[in-house]
Parts: sequence; C-alpha cells; structure tokens
Amino acid sequence: MIVSPSNAASARRAGVRRSLLGLALLAAATAPSWGCAGAPAPAAGQARGSVPSLLGRSVIVFPVQRNMGVRGDATAEMVFALEGPGEGPDWLLPAELERVLAQSPGLDAPLENLPVDVFLQAQVNRIGDPIYGVLRRIGAVTDADLALLPVAVRPGTPVATEPGAEPDAPEEGAVPVEYVATLIEVRTGRVLWFGVEAGAAGAADDPGRLASAAEALARRLVPPRTMRAPLRLEPTR
Repeated sequence: MIVSPSNAASARRAGVRRSLLGLALLAAATAPSWGCAGAPAPAAGQARGSVPSLLGRSVIVFPVQRNMGVRGDATAEMVFALEGPGEGPDWLLPAELERVLAQSPGLDAPLENLPVDVFLQAQVNRIGDPIYGVLRRIGAVTDADLALLPVAVRPGTPVATEPGAEPDAPEEGAVPVEYVATLIEVRTGRVLWFGVEAGAAGAADDPGRLASAAEALARRLVPPRTMRAPLRLEPTR
C-alpha cells in the first residue's frame, strides 16, 4: 500500500500527541498529591507518627511559617534551641539555606509564606506541590533527606490553677506558647511526624514563654541529646 506524504505526516502528529498524552498521564500518576484525612490537627502534647533518629542526618530547617500572635522572633528562638549542646543532626538552618539559594537564583525555592494552613485544618499524611517541589529542589542542592517545617507558633490554652497548687505553679490565666511543626521525608513528601509542643506558661510579655516552647520542640526532635565526651588533656611532663 502506498502512503501519501500527508497521511504519513498526520500519522506522525498523532503518534506525537499520544506520546505527549502518555507522558502527561505518567507525570500526573507519579507526582505526589496532598494526602489528607478528615481528623483534626492535634492539640498541645499530642502528635502523629514518630521522630526517627536524626543523629548524623541532614535536615532542612524552614523558618516558622505563621506567627499567630506571639511576641518575639520564633525562628531565632527555635534555631538557638536546635543548636543546643550535644550531638544531633546536621541542621541546614534558614540563614545557611538563604546563602545556598542565593547561589542558585533560578531554583525557585521560597523559604517563607508557604501554603501550610492545611496542616492546621486536617491530618496531612503526604504533602503535594508547591511545598513538595520546594523540598525536592532544595534537597537536590543540599543532599538533605529530611525537612523540619515549623508550621506555626501560637498561644496555647490558658492555665487553670488548682486549689492548693505549688507556690511556683503558673498564675491563673497564664498562657504557654506552642510550636506546631512537622518532619517530612524530602524524597517522597511523606509526613513522618506532626506535633504540637508547648513550653512553660507565663504572661503575654514574658520572653521565657517562647524560649521554653522552642526547647520543648528541640527535645522532641533530639531526645535525649547525646552529649559530646569532654576533651581530655594529657598532663604536661
């Protein structure tokens, strides 16, 4: 059978369209979408999943995404707590990430104002784009396999003092600060852990509230801190 040039060109165009359609369907099937359940987000002290051992691992640390009425620099307090004494993971902190991203201006990986509100509304089992794309792009240039995403910092529930409480107990109506955070696997977008960590209650103008909550988050992520052995000096002869 003789095939005319026009028919051959039409066949080629149809083949290209089928190939493009197949690639689009494959991309849609393999790109992770947001996996959510109807369960509400946990309250302070509650968590879903578990924190794996982070010792020796590289962890991307995002800035705190939402400040819901807490005085102070929530990101700076968190960074200070994460850098506490003892051996832990290789934290890729926000300042370091900014330097890395400045060297790759076309990377399109914002660190702040990410669409994290879904974490406050439902149970998230797996993240999708755009956060997933940001994680993958940062992971590609840092070789990090985990990411700490501090979703929000917020006031907790006011303390109700019981009769006969200890003298050093918080005053009636004192409010703790809570960090809402999640630990995500960079390669798959799977949420490994999501929790709410609260610190000591205090007055609204007490800077110790924020520091206490940051320490509670750090202890949750690296429990317990593996203390470095003290340096032993040889006696001089």
